[in-house]
Amino acid sequence: MEAPNSDKKVHHAIVLPLPLQGHLNPAVNFSLKLASSKNFTITFLTFEFLHQQITQACPRDNSDDIFSRARTGLDIRYRAIPDGLPLEFDRAGKGDEFVGWCLHGGMFDLMDKEIEKLVLNSNPKVDVLIIDSFYPWASKIAKKFGLRSASFWTEPALVFNLYYHIHLLKQHGHFDCPDIRKDPIDYIPGVDSIDPQDLMSYLHDKDISTNIHNSIFQSFQEIRLADYVLCNTVEELESNTILALQDIMPIFAIGPIFQSESLENIVSTSLWAKSNCLEWLGTKPNCSVLYVSFGSLANFTQNDVVEIAYGLMESNVDFIWVLRPRTVLHESNHLLPMGFEDLVCGRGMVVPWTNQIAVLSHPAIGGFLTHCGWNSVLDSMWYEVPMLCFPVFSDQFPNQKLVVDDWKVGINLCKEKPLRKEITAQIKSFMIQHKGNELRKHISVLRKLLGNALEDGGSSSKNLDLFIEHLDQ
Repeated sequence: MEAPNSDKKVHHAIVLPLPLQGHLNPAVNFSLKLASSKNFTITFLTFEFLHQQITQACPRDNSDDIFSRARTGLDIRYRAIPDGLPLEFDRAGKGDEFVGWCLHGGMFDLMDKEIEKLVLNSNPKVDVLIIDSFYPWASKIAKKFGLRSASFWTEPALVFNLYYHIHLLKQHGHFDCPDIRKDPIDYIPGVDSIDPQDLMSYLHDKDISTNIHNSIFQSFQEIRLADYVLCNTVEELESNTILALQDIMPIFAIGPIFQSESLENIVSTSLWAKSNCLEWLGTKPNCSVLYVSFGSLANFTQNDVVEIAYGLMESNVDFIWVLRPRTVLHESNHLLPMGFEDLVCGRGMVVPWTNQIAVLSHPAIGGFLTHCGWNSVLDSMWYEVPMLCFPVFSDQFPNQKLVVDDWKVGINLCKEKPLRKEITAQIKSFMIQHKGNELRKHISVLRKLLGNALEDGGSSSKNLDLFIEHLDQ
């Protein structure tokens, strides 16, 4: 861990992530990086309902402060505040209603008052707001209190670019039109060409009047007012897109945002209790196990789960399957086929949640059946695990396009709904018939690229320093 430079200006950043696992993790890791090596004071804001879930998942590690074990030498202040809704409100099951509260309800007023208190009472003085890009009022609050605003983007630059140019998609008839065009999109600056099927799922919806859609559209109007955009990607991964965006706004590619080795396992942010798979993995040959996880948010139907289960069972491949609570939102008591776990006993392990980094870094893992969430894609490339891609919603479709078509470090699982025969065949091809070997050659190159970006003098390291130089001015 690099020691802070006491001669540099001390900045005090308020960090506010979206209350979702995939947004929380990079925000926490970025906060640790700024505090441990860049002379920052951090006030990390989250909500009481999220803090409650984290502490219930890992009560040993978390009390009133998730950063308590990383406190030595770091000035990170942690505040869990109410979001204005009862703790028992089902934010996952009533997602659009929750987003409506964030957008039109009282959350803005709560955040406005909280940040005002911090601005008036904090020492050192707060000077920058680092806030998730999907909050549609970030710049408004920053401007009110005279703070610099940094929009924190947790997805690839490609997705940012497509949302930013949504007006072009509409103008050319690829979005929000009576007769949607199906031909490739070749007019977005910095994007050579992309098929409409590879756009974010929200741009395929017929009803775009929901709170979620309105929040996205308003957020990207608000982003135009931000002083900076911090993007969890690497210039060399998305060079054309980054260059195009830099022509219109100050965007800094500072990824991949991982927890430093010196702080690894110090801060727990998991929303569910983790099952330990390492002893079981230790009994398996190298590159023999398929890791299956569809992230913290994606929902399936009961039939989807059954088809995936049969596909795994009939492939005869060893696997670890993370079957998260509420994978099926209104789930029954028996998601899996009757007798499934007995039939795969010894070669299959089903857990509700686990430590993804510990699993992906284990030598027994030979592939990752993934939803293509951006954090999972970066994790997979970092640990050189080829991907079998099954996107479900949101940015996962353009992420899959990058993984499969552009970088060639993964293959598609299936074209439409999951069917057991197709799943079985693809898993066998991927894990047994050596299709993954060619992917490993490509992923090894990308792993070096990611590592180089984080080294002193690497692109992401330089971009982070350049962002801080802007704040120093």
